[in-house]
Amino acid sequence: MEHADLLPLFPLQTVLFPGALLPLHVFEARYMDLATRCLKEGTVFGVNLIAEGHEVGAPARPYEVGVSARIVEWDVARPGTLDIVTRGERRYRVLRSEHGANGLLFGEVEWLAEAPHRAIPDNCQPLVELLRAIVDDAGRARLPEPHDFGDAGWVGLRFAEVLPIPAQAKQALLELDEPLDRLEIIRQFLDQRGLLGERMAKSGKRG
Repeated sequence: MEHADLLPLFPLQTVLFPGALLPLHVFEARYMDLATRCLKEGTVFGVNLIAEGHEVGAPARPYEVGVSARIVEWDVARPGTLDIVTRGERRYRVLRSEHGANGLLFGEVEWLAEAPHRAIPDNCQPLVELLRAIVDDAGRARLPEPHDFGDAGWVGLRFAEVLPIPAQAKQALLELDEPLDRLEIIRQFLDQRGLLGERMAKSGKRG
């Protein structure tokens, strides 16, 4: 882990994963100021799932583990609003938080270690084929490059991103430090629902 930094936070009812795209429609003054400053200075802000509270109004209490977000696209849809697309970068843990004068939440964060590269275990190979099909169906705009189908961390994060599961379950997957643990949980989840067996059967028919 690295030294603590003070990071502006954007609590949301969604989980951002490293490498994932997250579009946001910004209209509250505190977040307009945040986005404008990040664009001007080339800096990032933090996205945390809300544990208690709401996205609009009084500051919400977020989960401790979040992901830094960098703005990669922006557009002024109409005066007083800003449409941005962010991309998740690094995980961090909030050590303590404080509120700025305009209600913006700041967190003193420690950056969590980058996940090591892990090869895909043999029993998880069907996940790779399924994810390739998902990427083809969703398009590169939804799941952009770089792709790394040989890395358990990247494959697991992409499944955690696209699976239709509750936000709290996504948060639990985000908080896992070991990529193989995340991938195994996802494999069991899909296997229990017959999705991997179905995929393997279709693959066998094509062969």
